[in-house]
Amino acid sequence: MSKTKFGVAVGLMAAAVYLAGLFGGYTILFLLAGYCLLFEDNAWLKKTCVKAVALSLVFSILYSVIGLIPNAFDIISDILNLITLNVRFSFINNVCNILRSVVSLAETLLFLGLGYLSVHEGTIAVPVVDKLISKYMD
Repeated sequence: MSKTKFGVAVGLMAAAVYLAGLFGGYTILFLLAGYCLLFEDNAWLKKTCVKAVALSLVFSILYSVIGLIPNAFDIISDILNLITLNVRFSFINNVCNILRSVVSLAETLLFLGLGYLSVHEGTIAVPVVDKLISKYMD
């Protein structure tokens, strides 16, 4: 089992990166991933760090895109209110809330699974992200 320059097992460092992405936010994630990318030699660990950052960004983009939908309908509702038509799109808001909940659950399950498997230097395949990482890191 290979170790990092800190003496921590590579799998544990990868798990820390995934869990930082889930619980710690971008600051801790970028600090851990940046350290691994700059100072560690293990190629698997470097790919894991890039995957954790990429997945965090993908989920943030998904949240933002889903959040745009009710915002667009709120603008339409506000414009209609100008001409005294009181219209609310509560169904759209409810659907978007459900979508956000599904995305949040998927993110939590994926990051917990990746963190668990990375202890033994395993991973869960995420085809789009893995393909991009292989394309630019190999």
